[in-house]
Amino acid sequence: MGEPVDVFDLQRMLLGDQPPFFLLEIVVRTLIVYAYTLVLLRLLGSRTIGQLSTVEFLLVIALGSAVGDVMFYPDVPLLHSLIVITVVVVANKLLDIVMSRSKRAEHMIDGTPREAIRDGVIAKWLLSSTALSTRELFQLLRHAGVEHLGQVAGAYIEPDGVLTVYRHKDERPGLPIAPPWEVEEPPKIPAGSKAAQNLLACRRCGTLAEPEQGRAPPPCSACGHDVWTPAREQDAYKDT
Repeated sequence: MGEPVDVFDLQRMLLGDQPPFFLLEIVVRTLIVYAYTLVLLRLLGSRTIGQLSTVEFLLVIALGSAVGDVMFYPDVPLLHSLIVITVVVVANKLLDIVMSRSKRAEHMIDGTPREAIRDGVIAKWLLSSTALSTRELFQLLRHAGVEHLGQVAGAYIEPDGVLTVYRHKDERPGLPIAPPWEVEEPPKIPAGSKAAQNLLACRRCGTLAEPEQGRAPPPCSACGHDVWTPAREQDAYKDT
């Protein structure tokens, strides 16, 4: 067994087992690794952070692991870390070249855009997907200024995870998403129950349907959900 730890030993907590002068070596190691990585990325033409692809996101993770230890562990040689950084960055650049020359490789590695909403109705694949919940989807739509799904002509989840939204030029009814349901939940109208509204929206996918003889329609034909809510036919705050 090792020696017992001297609890709250400031020397150990702040400096560890290394002499105080090792702090200067940490500064030198950090500057060397930082400068080398920066120059390497610039020479190979990395994209900006706002355009980070899946491969480049992996590059960030790999570089974080490669450069971290050498900065403050005295038993990790600088040369070993520089070799790792070089291999990681060059491998990333080779993948970029492969993707630029092969659409199939690009789609396999970086992904493709997927349709999330069409004419106010959420795509069926998204309803059963664990990648993005409807709660998260509604939040992204509200960030884009959307109050109900009738305003959305189309929405696409890009390969980088950003939601691109195209709005209808004219006003159409749709499933309300503002205010957030956690703040003010829209009414629940089960299939077959009395419904005085002229138009209802499926609470799961946004499909629109009219009441049948004063009652809510059967379960949604698009997703099978059996609860409806009144569709919003205009912006909630247009007249305020």
